[in-house]
Amino acid sequence: MTTARLRLDPAFTVGPVNRRLFGSFVEHLGRCVYEGIYEPGHPEADAEGFRRDVLELVRELGVTTVRYPGGNFVSGYRWEDGVGPREERPRRLDLAWRATETNEVGLHEFARWCELADVELMYAVNLGTRGVAEALDVLEYANIPGGTALSDARRANGAEQPFDIRMWCLGNEMDGPWQLGHSTPEEYGRLASQTAKAMRQIDKDLELVVCGSSGSGMPTFGTWERTVLEHSYDDVDYISCHAYYQERDGDLASFLASGVDMDRFIESVVATADHVRALVRSDKRIQISFDEWNVWYMGAEEPGTITGDEWPEVQHRLENVYSVKDAVVVGGLLISLLRHADRVTAASLAQLVNAIAPIMTAPGGPAWRQTTFFPFATTSRLARGVSLDVRVDVPTTTTAVYGDVPLVDVAATHDPETGDVAVFALNRATEGPLEVEVELATGIVSRVAEALTLHDDDLEATNTREHPDRVGLEENPTARLDGGVLHVTLPPVSWTAVSLKP
Repeated sequence: MTTARLRLDPAFTVGPVNRRLFGSFVEHLGRCVYEGIYEPGHPEADAEGFRRDVLELVRELGVTTVRYPGGNFVSGYRWEDGVGPREERPRRLDLAWRATETNEVGLHEFARWCELADVELMYAVNLGTRGVAEALDVLEYANIPGGTALSDARRANGAEQPFDIRMWCLGNEMDGPWQLGHSTPEEYGRLASQTAKAMRQIDKDLELVVCGSSGSGMPTFGTWERTVLEHSYDDVDYISCHAYYQERDGDLASFLASGVDMDRFIESVVATADHVRALVRSDKRIQISFDEWNVWYMGAEEPGTITGDEWPEVQHRLENVYSVKDAVVVGGLLISLLRHADRVTAASLAQLVNAIAPIMTAPGGPAWRQTTFFPFATTSRLARGVSLDVRVDVPTTTTAVYGDVPLVDVAATHDPETGDVAVFALNRATEGPLEVEVELATGIVSRVAEALTLHDDDLEATNTREHPDRVGLEENPTARLDGGVLHVTLPPVSWTAVSLKP
């Protein structure tokens, strides 16, 4: 059996694990909002129309922040359409997803949902078809206690206390030709800088996210980041990254190595940001908000695809059904995020419900966990404290896309307050198990608290309405401590989490 050897020592760290790393994303897209988090008349709906079964799953998932209301949707969104009496709210065409937006859910409703879900609201402003004035208006409406026209309007609309939103995204994917109002990096960089400066005149302590590239494959990648940051470096705190992965042409080996691409993406953006830091002679270090990431089978056939002149209120879009191998890759992407915890201090799994999501719902029916739910929920629960610098000696395997990559990908965390250690491991081998030996610094742990593995002989197995529990985590009985060394056997194409106690 092939063996991978690793060493962990709490003296060697990457950086703190920010709880915002376990964020998600809710966009007015498909059935994410309507028939997802919100479905009045559903047996599980509360008095405000929110599905209690979905709220329970969101809490179990361990989501900490939620980016809202988009996404592509935000570049045509008028925030004021979603406040005030529902019966007076206008219906609008959503050009991003060719739908009719009823505005039944807006800022007040979503802020209330975040309160119920115990998550932080991360708000995106429209810099596609709108600009500085509208960003200032929604900030005043949301965050000023009272005494102005907009803050008093919020109070009159039922929210006496301000929403106190701390993290704001300055637009979305403004490099993309598909985006309403998309622009050059020079144009967007200037607008983002102007907007950020103006917003800080209301609250200097806001945390602001400037748009990076919508993917590392964009022809302007790198140039976009550099130019945008040259205009806005001292005005913002984060630059965004977006990345989606899928298996192509049956190339499972490359798909399992998706985390290699995420690593390179992060490290390229960090290098560019630090280059600009030197150019502008700033003392500040820009962080990364990886606020869209997931497995997404783009172009997959969708039921009820819209054609012609239809503008439906609710449509089934992007409802990918995730398999075992998809969940293993998601676990691997979480490992990549943890490995860069010093610079990636916020991230958002896109999205939360129904649209490329870990949670699915049936209209009027049940909600269930997709396969991707399990690695996210487990990592959010166990990854506490600081991310460790894992020293590895592992064999490699060859992939068509990324060349030679490690057979095992690993991240680990240590909580200085409790002494807990968590190890997360992805086995990229497609045949046969693999043994992992983790040498731990003397005396830091004494027992294995739990060891959970996501694996199935059928890599295409999924969870569905009819069979919601087909795939899940199973205890891994091979995990044991022997003389300060953790031994655990990883099945092929699997993701494993081990919790160790002092």
